[in-house]
Amino acid sequence: MAQDETFSLASAVYEKILEAIIEGQYPVNKKLPTEAQLCQRYEVSRPVLRDALSRLKEDELVVSRRGSGSFVIRQPDSAVLKFAPISSIADIQRCFEFRTNVEARTAHLAALRRTQEQLDRIRSCYDIIDEANARHELATDEDYRFHLAITEAASNHYYITVMKSLNESIREGMNLTRGLSLMASQERLQMVQNEHLAIVEAISDKDGERAEAAMRSHIDNARHRMFEGTH
Repeated sequence: MAQDETFSLASAVYEKILEAIIEGQYPVNKKLPTEAQLCQRYEVSRPVLRDALSRLKEDELVVSRRGSGSFVIRQPDSAVLKFAPISSIADIQRCFEFRTNVEARTAHLAALRRTQEQLDRIRSCYDIIDEANARHELATDEDYRFHLAITEAASNHYYITVMKSLNESIREGMNLTRGLSLMASQERLQMVQNEHLAIVEAISDKDGERAEAAMRSHIDNARHRMFEGTH
């Protein structure tokens, strides 16, 4: 089987199991059916199933217990499905995963290379998100422009090309996580903005290591907030 086909099948199985977890078919703290049963249910090979289960483990939804099988450890809020179709969630999560390393590096370079004009642009984007939060607006476009401004400050056109080519996927992920944050408490919105502020301050201080760590933490947190729902 071609690698692309395996990846696609694993994504489909990931999403079917995720949907079953969200709907309570596979309850929290309960064991999933055996690999043989899941392979039969979803009509896939064992390698494809294991790839899907591996992604569920990476997303902290499932855990393997030696000699006992796989158990569900978290049930995402059904509100997740209000902001993204189940068929896109595997791609959104893998996009977050990819962005973690790419954007962490761009933040590092931005801290070292940014001009005053570029820093002012980053701060302006941050302030615009603040204003949108005060109006309780989704601010997906504003969030994307903030991340793009940081990428542009890295002064490497390859990073900019990657960000722009992933525009749709990045916005889809931001739309989901910001939508869930709007449905949650004001503290959650502020927590996300505090993460943005930590990045801005590190870039302002020309501290590449701190900027990289702040961006990595922010995107990792966003990835996990995707399954925190509105709690």
